[in-house]
Amino acid sequence: MDTASPKSEPDDKVPPVVPAVVPAETIETVETVDVKALNTRAPGALYKKREKIFPRRVYGTFRNVKWAAMTVALIVYYWTPWLRWDRGPGAPDQAVLIDIPGRRFYFFFIEIWPQEIYYITGILVIAALALFLLTAVAGRVWCGYACPQTVWVDLFLVIERFIEGDRNARIRLDKAPWTLAKLAKRVSKHSVWLAVAVLTGGAWVFYFADAPTLFIDLVTFQADEIAYTTVAVLTAATYTLGGLAREQVCTYMCPWPRIQSAMIDEESLIVSYQNQRGEPRGKGGKREGLGDCISCNQCVVVCPMGIDIRDGMQLECISCALCVDACNGVMAKIGKPLNLIGYNTLASYNQGEELQRKDLHLLRPRTILYAVLIAIVGVIMLVALLTRPTLELNVQRDRNPLFVLLSNGDIRNGYTIKILNKVHQTRQYRLDVEGLPAVKIKVIGRDDGNARFTVKADRLASFRVLIATPRANLKAGTTDVRFRLTDLTDKTVADNDTVFRGPK
Repeated sequence: MDTASPKSEPDDKVPPVVPAVVPAETIETVETVDVKALNTRAPGALYKKREKIFPRRVYGTFRNVKWAAMTVALIVYYWTPWLRWDRGPGAPDQAVLIDIPGRRFYFFFIEIWPQEIYYITGILVIAALALFLLTAVAGRVWCGYACPQTVWVDLFLVIERFIEGDRNARIRLDKAPWTLAKLAKRVSKHSVWLAVAVLTGGAWVFYFADAPTLFIDLVTFQADEIAYTTVAVLTAATYTLGGLAREQVCTYMCPWPRIQSAMIDEESLIVSYQNQRGEPRGKGGKREGLGDCISCNQCVVVCPMGIDIRDGMQLECISCALCVDACNGVMAKIGKPLNLIGYNTLASYNQGEELQRKDLHLLRPRTILYAVLIAIVGVIMLVALLTRPTLELNVQRDRNPLFVLLSNGDIRNGYTIKILNKVHQTRQYRLDVEGLPAVKIKVIGRDDGNARFTVKADRLASFRVLIATPRANLKAGTTDVRFRLTDLTDKTVADNDTVFRGPK
């Protein structure tokens, strides 16, 4: 985002490529604040005042990866509610829809009913295991590239830099007295931030209703109050967390920095500084007795978390690797090998060595375990999804009375049956009762004596039925019976086992 160019260049221009080796004394250095001083607070103060961070623009491989991750994440988030998916007549055509009134979740060709919440559980389990696996392999790379907090902070920084300039210009503006020019820039920045925040909240509510319809209702002020309330809350959250709090969220609010320590081991990749190569650091052209680090502090000023990676592994580091791009730019200019700062394992770091490809062990018990668990859960969910029935039958027997003795000597039980039609077509079903001979079925509300039911497409229907049989057919007080429902269109069958009660 911010350039790590060691040479002094205008803030809005990419520094030119230097073909020859540049003496170390010509590299622009940046003064940084004493970290120990920052960690102190005034006597009697409850907390230390926050020091603002002004990340500088940087160019390089990892910055490009972050640009790609941010672009993909924003496109997926904002555009997904507008995708269409034809499910047939009477069904919503929004590809991804959380239909709370209809108690349904649609995801392209998948339709999840409330009783199938275990699919959501499986997705969350896979997501958690994938995060564990990613952390075990490459530390907090999720935090540095794909976390929503990181994505929106990157977006807000782009806006801030476009309006106020790069690092030095923003620092000068922050320290300058209030003028009309400063006020105009600040108002413009916060106005654009609020617009992005509103779009973020608005995009979220589109997942819960038909996006085009809800959009028209929102702009014409005809939407429900809950929609405006949700947009307002998410707007405030996005503006506060992405624009104002920024790195404070990752450091103090997010629990993952504390949890990740249990997910990594000595073979996990982390962003680190090679002390054995860089120290002792120093400025100037005469490098005798000095390491490769020239104390230009470029790695510090590009860090969105405001830390110095040369101080070692730190809780605040999100593994975005922007310091790697910044340092590599300096090393290329002074003719030194790249990756003075780079991805390394704890094992190599503790031994004071640079990571070699042969020393990278991706397959180890921890990563294999996570991968196997992801595969197992994924296969279980896939099998359950492919074999799930399109017809379900639920039967509840009346508790009071347990049975009724009719005038002709028959014994009658009452039941409530619920038929779930999961196809997008109206279907007719036939009900049979197995386990008792000479069964008579009567549907409450109908006098045709027909045990057939019609259920509309994608609906749950409830019916009351009475089952009667001669007393002579009962050999005990309780008889096991099976209700069998048959789809008259494709002969799909759904069964439900229950009991028929009679006198002992």
